[in-house]
Amino acid sequence: MRKYLFLIIAALVALPSMATDKPYTVVLDAGHGGKDPGAVGSFSKEKDLNLKLALKVGELLNEQYPDVNVVYTRSTDVFIPLQERADIANKNNADLFISIHANSSESKVPRGVETFILGTEKMEKNLDVAMRENAVMKLEADYKTTYHGFDPNSIDSYIMFELMQNSFMDQSLQFAEQVQKRFVGHLNRSDRGVQQASFWVLLKTACPSILFEMGFISNPEEERYLNQDASMAQMANALVNAFGAYTHKQAVKKETLVIESSSRADRELIEGKSRATEEKNTTSQKEQKSAVPTQTYYAVQVCAAKILLKPDDPKLKGQPCEYIQNGDWYKYYTAADTDRAKVAKAQKELKRLFPDCWIIKFEKEIPNDQSQITNNQ
Repeated sequence: MRKYLFLIIAALVALPSMATDKPYTVVLDAGHGGKDPGAVGSFSKEKDLNLKLALKVGELLNEQYPDVNVVYTRSTDVFIPLQERADIANKNNADLFISIHANSSESKVPRGVETFILGTEKMEKNLDVAMRENAVMKLEADYKTTYHGFDPNSIDSYIMFELMQNSFMDQSLQFAEQVQKRFVGHLNRSDRGVQQASFWVLLKTACPSILFEMGFISNPEEERYLNQDASMAQMANALVNAFGAYTHKQAVKKETLVIESSSRADRELIEGKSRATEEKNTTSQKEQKSAVPTQTYYAVQVCAAKILLKPDDPKLKGQPCEYIQNGDWYKYYTAADTDRAKVAKAQKELKRLFPDCWIIKFEKEIPNDQSQITNNQ
């Protein structure tokens, strides 16, 4: 069976550090929890809203970015000290830290979303927010020892933030801007902008990080909005879309992709057929495509990657794998067969190498000149 090659020069939407064996890690920090309710509205508590949104964001990240390692500072209603939240991020070598909160005010009028990054610009303006979020440390026993004498209610303690060196400010700002853009432009939420504030949890997290305020629980209309399942789904989707836009901007690596094909369209490209001719035949090709017979296949998906993997890539663990390209992702599978029972049996064996592998189902066209799946290697 002959194989035909064509080249595509493209900018890969590769997540930062995904070119290495280290997975890209996102830490989702649901603010407050347990004995710390956070802000309290007329019928709901901030800690519950924070957790609900964090879990939904994690669920979507796992679905849309299977190569991303999602870590939660808490996945239940428990109290986690501020320093421990930062420690979780650092121990997991986090690439991005997202602290999720709901805002509050003595007045019922303020509304809207705002995203904070670490900084001291207009510190006095946002000092009350920083004090409120940092005050959680006072729920800890001997907090002054843990936080080296830092007093969240003392203005003098915040001088240390002016002396800090934050090497992740630019990246944090880029992500924060993407978050605000999605919530304001796509969800039509009131824009309170990207702000700088002196949050301990951002200071101690060694990666790009933001503290996101989803809205004001003290505003009756926004509290109702924040407690709706549809709203949670919208907000989670907005955060994940912001993540995708942010990582796309971070991607600077360019690659030459070598894609194998035996389709007639690809052969025409290789043989020098013009784009005009190809476009002219698009309509007839689409009509013919509907008449092409297909076959249902099952296979065991073992991993997914943003880059085209070589046959000896460690992620494939020596297995002869093929791939399906879905958007920017290459989903690698093996043991493809029309008999699902055979694939299920193969999955049991493969779980020794790939504990999280699963069975996928897809339709494959049956070209006239072949009766089996073309291996991409």
